[in-house]
Amino acid sequence: MARWKVNLTVLWLGQFLVMSGMTMIVPFLPFYIQELGIHDQHQVAMWGGFIFAANFVTSFIAQPIWGGLADRYGRKIMLLRSGFGMAVVMVLMGFATAPWQLLVLRMLNGTISGYMPAAVTLVSANTPREKMGFAMGTLQSGQVGGSILGPLIGGLLAEWVGYRPIFYITGACLFVASLLALFLVKEKFDAEKATKQPKESIIAGLKELGKTRQLPALYTVTFAIQFAMLSPMPLIPLFVQELHGQDKLLAFYAGMVGSITGFSNMIASPLLGKWSDRIGPEKVLGVALIGAALSFIPQAFVSNIWQLMASRFLLGIFMGGMLPCVQTLIRKYTPNGMESRSYSYNSSALSLGNMLGPVIGGALSGWLGIRGIFLMTTVLLIANSLWVRRSLYGKDRREQGTAGQI
Repeated sequence: MARWKVNLTVLWLGQFLVMSGMTMIVPFLPFYIQELGIHDQHQVAMWGGFIFAANFVTSFIAQPIWGGLADRYGRKIMLLRSGFGMAVVMVLMGFATAPWQLLVLRMLNGTISGYMPAAVTLVSANTPREKMGFAMGTLQSGQVGGSILGPLIGGLLAEWVGYRPIFYITGACLFVASLLALFLVKEKFDAEKATKQPKESIIAGLKELGKTRQLPALYTVTFAIQFAMLSPMPLIPLFVQELHGQDKLLAFYAGMVGSITGFSNMIASPLLGKWSDRIGPEKVLGVALIGAALSFIPQAFVSNIWQLMASRFLLGIFMGGMLPCVQTLIRKYTPNGMESRSYSYNSSALSLGNMLGPVIGGALSGWLGIRGIFLMTTVLLIANSLWVRRSLYGKDRREQGTAGQI
């Protein structure tokens, strides 16, 4: 097997385990908090929100720091630091005796995270350019697959082994995935050349990358994807209840509506990534952005649950073409030697979308309702697509126009 395929296979497994580990606690987190001594429903909900969000808050802050270190000392060492570190922290969560301990450990987990941007950078640096879209799409499918199956696995394990053993099992899986990366993943990295690069602060690095006008637009795509996906999520169960009515299968249908986008995303990512290798990631990204924006419109006007599922399945297909193309284009436009930092800023944009999506969606739901949020998301994605179109093509068109006049 070609070396880049070995790297991709091992890192796909790592992406899957990291994302499933991050989301595995979702089904039983309130019950685990109750086991830790909190029984008032309001306090359980409050602690649950803080604990779940803590990982994304610290991850948003820490990612650019680790990205800068990765550009100087290597991506593989940052990947191993994150993988082994999260394995230890995950096991420690199983020993928590109070909610504040779980909160601190989730914050620590976000601080030492960085597996995903390191994996993306490793794959992008060691994959032939003609296979880049396929590799990014495949890697994305591992991340999405973990986020989909994580809650399902967590719910099943909670019934079979209880809450605490789940953290031990997840930690062991992360440890094994990190061992596989240690022995099987190979990196092409010139450490001597990298250490000679001048040191830059996080702000200076961001300003330097911001000079490349395509990169801020691409970071915004990542933010918009997560924001669009998560802003209606707190309201989906209530919307399903409104469409379907109250019955014993209500929770099942709500879960299906929440996860069906991820399933179509996971299927479409490698296919659209391969397509982008043929026709160019810019074209696939443009179509995917417009398609995703338009697929929110029927969601605002559905009259039954099956129409909602169909429109969200369609949304997942278009979403599957966005992140792989963004990651491919980031590699294309990022100056040499700043790849890890560039991907870490993109990861921070993803974490910001994870944080703000549910919060803003919930806050606006009282005024707009979930149907209004769907339409708001359409406007957001169309505006983002116009910015991306101008950033990726604007200069080329001006140059073509000048050349035509000459």
